[in-house]
Parts: sequence; structure tokens; C-alpha cells
Amino acid sequence: MTGQVVKSLAAVCFLVSGLTACAPLIQYRTDYAVCVSPLSPPSPECETHALQQLPGTGAANYLLGFVEFDDQGQLWDRKQMAAVVDKLSTEAASKDLLMVVFVHGWKHSAAPNDGNIETFRNVLAGLSESEAYLSSRTGLPARQVAGIYLGWRGGSVTLPLIKELTFWERKNTAQKVGYVGVAEVLSRLELIKRVRESLTSGNSRTRLVVVGHSFGGAVVNSALAQILERGFVQTTCPAETQCDVAGFGNLVVLINPAFEALLFGPLSDMSTERGRYFESQLPVVAVLTSEADYATRYAFPAGRWLSTFFEKEHDLTRRNATSKQEETVDEGNANRTAVGHFEPYRTHRLYPSDEKTREQVAEMRGSERVQMFSQSSAAWVNDKPGSKIRFGGLVLERTATSAGRNPYLVVYVDKRLIADHNDIDDPRVIHFLEQLIMISSHSSEQGEQIRRKLGSPVLP
Repeated sequence: MTGQVVKSLAAVCFLVSGLTACAPLIQYRTDYAVCVSPLSPPSPECETHALQQLPGTGAANYLLGFVEFDDQGQLWDRKQMAAVVDKLSTEAASKDLLMVVFVHGWKHSAAPNDGNIETFRNVLAGLSESEAYLSSRTGLPARQVAGIYLGWRGGSVTLPLIKELTFWERKNTAQKVGYVGVAEVLSRLELIKRVRESLTSGNSRTRLVVVGHSFGGAVVNSALAQILERGFVQTTCPAETQCDVAGFGNLVVLINPAFEALLFGPLSDMSTERGRYFESQLPVVAVLTSEADYATRYAFPAGRWLSTFFEKEHDLTRRNATSKQEETVDEGNANRTAVGHFEPYRTHRLYPSDEKTREQVAEMRGSERVQMFSQSSAAWVNDKPGSKIRFGGLVLERTATSAGRNPYLVVYVDKRLIADHNDIDDPRVIHFLEQLIMISSHSSEQGEQIRRKLGSPVLP
């Protein structure tokens, strides 16, 4: 089925090439010098640059780098990756960084007018403002916020209606991008983090967060799945000692990810079979899927049903250490259902605590972001089955059968927050993501110190 779709799309592109129906396969960021812009979005002359320095709020600023890949998953130009990695390595030689990677998904790219880039800039600006305010209140040096946008051809056809048929064809490309070029880039970024730790004798505050949306989630999962599985088994303590679960970098976030739940099965099984996590355990993976993501809720299983028609499956069993019950997992259903819609793997719901619309939500100041972090990080330390953690106007509610501080969060998101597959612009969701990043990028001891300096008590 997938091969037929690809051939049909190729034929369509050939026949209507005069109408520019095919999305261009080009590199957008060809200048590798750092472009400093006083504006965000940057001035037009900066848009061809793979490295940009942009203003946050007040004196804060952030870096934004672009690394691009072709349809075979190869780096467009290894010099582009080298320019971005070298710049971050130079910065990390003298200061701590908060590095945030974003991998876009279906129908998006690294084109200057892409809406995902502007959303990403807003997140980076918010984080830089939080870092500046936190520094002013605690005396800790503000970390340099650095975003890395990984671009690939998320849409191969631009014609209305026909472009909707690229869903399954782009899934294959996404997995190829993850297996090939993205794995190298992410590994090089984590090396920057490790080198900084060695330079500071373990006192580094440099952190790495990876976010993937839609097929960008499939890209990230392809690149990191085996690393994450190993991190659960080989914890942060010496061998044969149960301790905090390690991940990749400090946090991986997947938003409306378009890959089958069965690929997430080992992480769900391992985390469910462990009934207790220490107070020092931080979030490792967060999967956020909207109940209104109909592309992964309906179209995805339809395509998977056809592509897995001749495969054989059987029921799987596992023990839930929290409920102390044996659970049966339908392997066939997990093989055809997108991970966020597969209820047996779900650990949370995220929903608004009031009836405000996104248009009624006021922009948060740095002081409000830090205060929210102080409260939400304390609530995470005290997390348990059925807990409700407030993030401003949102509530993150853990299921009664999921252990407190289980670091793998599979969150079903209310449609009022994420209205469809590509909707990731609600400011409440952006603030929630900022908070997850803040929590994961401060150890429990650092969070406690910050709360004391801010005069915020640990929540009961």
C-alpha cells in the first residue's frame, strides 16, 4: 500500500510539475555565519542564516540554529551541522546552556515563513525571560538559551486534498530521517552537555531537551528509542542498584506523535512494572496527544491496518506494580493505533481548570513563569497515583494506576487546548511545555534551593 501511494504521488508531481504541486526539496539556510537581529522574527537578511541571535524580553537573548536533512535522511550539508555544533560548543566552554531541539512534522519545513518556527521562537523567548528573572532572584547565572530547529521536507505535495494523501508516505521519510542524520546531530548535542559536565567537575547546569511534533515525533522516536530503553535498565546509580531512570539529554517531548503504540511498548511495560520512583526522579519522556487529533486517531490506524494485514500478533501480559494486577495488552491494536490514542499506555489527562479560551489567556511575565515552576516542581516531587498538578490554568491529572513520578508521561490532551493534529500554538500548552522543560532541567535539590530563595514552601 505504501509503495503504491509513493508511486502515485510521484506520478502526480510529474504530471502537474508546471503548477508547482510538489513541495521544493531545497536547503533554506545556506549562510553559516551568526546573524544578530534586534527583532524577532528576524530581519529578512537573517532568514537565510543557519545561526541567529534573537532578542527575548529585556536584556535576555537566545540563539537559534537550523540543521536540515534531505528525503533520504542525510544532512543537506555537513558544514551546516558543524557550524551550529561548533557555535554551541564555544558557548558551552564559558557558560551553561539550555539547549532545546525541535523537530517539526507533517506539512512543515525549515522555510522562513513556516509557522512552527515562530512558535518555537516564542518558546525560546519565554525560556530566556524565565532564566533572566530566575537569575535576578537567586543569583544563579542565567543559562544561555539555544534552540536547534531540525528541518526536513514534511510535505511532498502542496495541492489541496492531494497533500492529505502524503500522510503515510511522509511517515516512511520521517523514520528514515530519524534513523540516519538526526541520530548523529542529537548525539553531538549530548556530547556538548557531557563535555560541559567534565569541565565543571559535575556542577554543570547545561541541559538538553528534545521536542518532536507529528512525524517529528516519529523522527525522534526512531533516533532515540533504543537509547531510552537502555536508560531505564542502566539507571544513574552503580550496576545492580535501582535508582533514577536515565533518559536522553534531560527530557524528550513528543506532541501528537505519528507512530504506532507498539514501538513505545517496552518503555510503557518497564515503567508500569516498577511501582516506586524516588523523589529525585524527574520527567524523562512526555507524549502529548490531543483527543481531537483525528489524523492519528482515524487516518493512522486505517493506513496501519492495510500495511500490517498479513502480520501475526498475540496478546501480551504485564504486571502493573501500582494496581498489583495483571494487564493484557492487545498487540494487534497496539500495532495499528497511534501511541497517544492507545489507552492501556496512558498515564495522564491534561485539561483546563476554567472555561477561558486561548484568546483570553494573558501572556505570562517571567516572574509568573518562575512562580509557576516553583509550585509545579514541588508538586512533582510529591506526585502519586491520582495526583493533580496545576500549571496555571491547566491540570495534569495522573491516572490511579500509574505510579507517582513515573518518568514516562503519556498524556491525553483536552481538545480545547490542542484542536487538531497541527495545532500547537495555544499559549497554555506553550507555557505547559516551558514548565516541563524547567522541571526537567533542575534537579530536585536545585528546585528546593530555588523555592527557598523565592520564599515558596514545598507543597504537601
